[in-house]
Amino acid sequence: MKVGFISLGCPKNLVDSEVMMGQLAARGHQLTVQPDEADVLVVNTCSFIDPAKKESVDTILEMAEYKKTGRAKRLVVAGCLVERYRGDIEKDMPEVDALIGTNEIEKIVAVCEGIEPEAAPPGDLYLYSDSTPRVLATPRHFAYIKIAEGCDHPCTFCVIPQYRGKFRSRRFESVVSEATRLFSQGVREINLIGQDTTCYGEDFGLKDGLATLLARLAQIETPHQKWVRFLYAYPNRVTQKLLDTLAEHASLVKYIDMPLQHASAPVLKRMKRGASGDIFLKLIERIRKTIPGVAIRSSFIAGFPGETEEDFETLCQFVEAAKLDRLGVFSYSDEDSSGSFALDGKVNGRTIASRKRKLMAIQRKISKKRNKGMIGQELPVLVEGLSPDTDLLWNARLSTQAPEIDGVVMINDFEGAEPAPGQMRLLRITEAHDYDLIGTLLAPTEPDVVLKAAPGQAMAASLINISPVMPNQIPVR
Repeated sequence: MKVGFISLGCPKNLVDSEVMMGQLAARGHQLTVQPDEADVLVVNTCSFIDPAKKESVDTILEMAEYKKTGRAKRLVVAGCLVERYRGDIEKDMPEVDALIGTNEIEKIVAVCEGIEPEAAPPGDLYLYSDSTPRVLATPRHFAYIKIAEGCDHPCTFCVIPQYRGKFRSRRFESVVSEATRLFSQGVREINLIGQDTTCYGEDFGLKDGLATLLARLAQIETPHQKWVRFLYAYPNRVTQKLLDTLAEHASLVKYIDMPLQHASAPVLKRMKRGASGDIFLKLIERIRKTIPGVAIRSSFIAGFPGETEEDFETLCQFVEAAKLDRLGVFSYSDEDSSGSFALDGKVNGRTIASRKRKLMAIQRKISKKRNKGMIGQELPVLVEGLSPDTDLLWNARLSTQAPEIDGVVMINDFEGAEPAPGQMRLLRITEAHDYDLIGTLLAPTEPDVVLKAAPGQAMAASLINISPVMPNQIPVR
């Protein structure tokens, strides 16, 4: 049987798709890159905000057409949209043959084969392990590892805990084992993900769990340079131990993605997040003091219910003072099952759009000045490959650019051997623009590394569709 996958949303969703593909491949089924050749099509959906829901619905309907024009006999819908709208999908989308929620991933083989899956124990919450079959859908040189699932934070704008469940960590040695295997396959960069990675280990009593895990991953011996990054830090969980650990190990990239959401104390209180801009500035100062050269990324919500002009001005002043390296802004989305849905003081769409544009204009000036200051520097980069837009340029990433979030550095010239995806080489910055950097790739200082793909990896990567719509996944602009 041939199965085609479409994965929408954040990297956490992508890992779920990789696990489902792995289970199908282990059962002997073939993954296909051509939806018109698939016997079964699977759409792993996102529903965090309205644009994500619309994209999910549109994709489901698009794939349903292959039941008429292609070989597809079954259409399976998985993921967050199922958790939120299972009844509506069953009622309004007869084209869909089976549904899989975020905690029903192990049912994927049965539903694709048209077999009634075994019922899971009541209250069972899924979390994969190092022994779970998985087919990587990322380029060969980087991968994600989900170290935790679910969330216990009460943020009023977020509906994720409702369909991802309570926070739960993977076992320490399970993560280390998976990372060791990926590095042995030639992966150069591992990105640890979870709704809140800074809570890692708390649920089984591990103090400073993330710092301990990062230190252990930094010690894994590899035949090549490696990068280890973690994403999505909750500000009040950023401990001094974590910062000291990042500063200590060269292979831990000096990068912190810390969604702050706002800087006005009244707005943060309505969000049920607490703190204030002044508290955040002190934290940012401590981060930069501990980790020289660190890049800090954050994201903010424009137009949260009750956000006054004074609140927004506080946020603008914070962004100007913080001078963050990367910043994403997204418009407040009024989700009917979120706590913020019942709040008064809703901000109209035109005002939200105006505030978003103003924040991005502030950040654009900060970014332009920062980028110009980098001209002439020689910095290590991870080569991604030829630019998808033109065969005259290559793309690479600095360690301070997370994959599919922070953009790339464009290579318009190189010394020595032609670049190859997965190489780590020095790059001299020669041009700087508002958000983009251009440079010359210097001659390699290490032998070329032959990257080994996991079974089916290249095939899966060409079919997966990643659409960054999470608040901490919006590209920097």
